[in-house]
Order: sequence, then C-alpha cells, then structure tokens
Amino acid sequence: MWIPPLLLVPLIIYNFSAFIWPGADSGGWSAAILTVSMVSGASWSLTSGDLLLLLALVLLFVEVIKSTRTNVHSITDHGFSAVVFVAYLIEFLVVPAAATSLFFACLAMSFIDLVAGFTVSIRAAGRDVSLG
Repeated sequence: MWIPPLLLVPLIIYNFSAFIWPGADSGGWSAAILTVSMVSGASWSLTSGDLLLLLALVLLFVEVIKSTRTNVHSITDHGFSAVVFVAYLIEFLVVPAAATSLFFACLAMSFIDLVAGFTVSIRAAGRDVSLG
C-alpha cells in the first residue's frame, strides 16, 4: 500500500492557516495554546507553531522509518518527497507568508527526509546481492 509523503501534512496545515483563514497571518503561530507553571516558578507556553513543529518531527521520524523499507513504491516515494521539498522551497522563496522560521524548519525537515530517503535506498541497493 502506497502512503503519500507525510511531510505534506504540515505544508497543507501551514497553507490552510496562512491563506484560507481570513485575517490569518504568520504571527498566529506564536499564539499560546497552553501555559504551564513550572516548579522553578517560570511559566512554559506551548504555541501552535510548536505543535506544528512537533507534528512535523513525528512525521519526519515516520518518513525515515518508511524509507528503510524496500518495496515496489520506494522510487515513487522518493520522487514525491522531492516534489514536496521543491514545493516547500518555492513557497519559501516566493510567498511572503511563508518567510518565517517555522516554515523554514519544515523546509529543512523536508530536505532531511529527501536526503535520508535517497541515502538509505542507495545503501540498500549496494547490499542487494542475489545468487542465482
């Protein structure tokens, strides 16, 4: 079963927030969702941008695990990962609402996914020894 690149999810969420919600801007990602008082007396705030980064990190982990499996769709997965990276890159360079450190972090995760996927597949291809 083929699963599309999971790092497409943060891209869609970011674009939904930036372009679909009226009046939304890139500053909306710094809004605190949860504030916890720590034992030290400091308060820790979890923002919506932090949640998006956490989601992207979890999805990056799943993508790296997914790239270690060799199957029929591995070349397709790598191709679509490249398309997702190019979409992140073009949007970061061209769209003003995407010129944020949050979007850049997601762009970097997409690049790591692309490089890790190709590296794992190249190493796996080098070990593929068949006798016959």
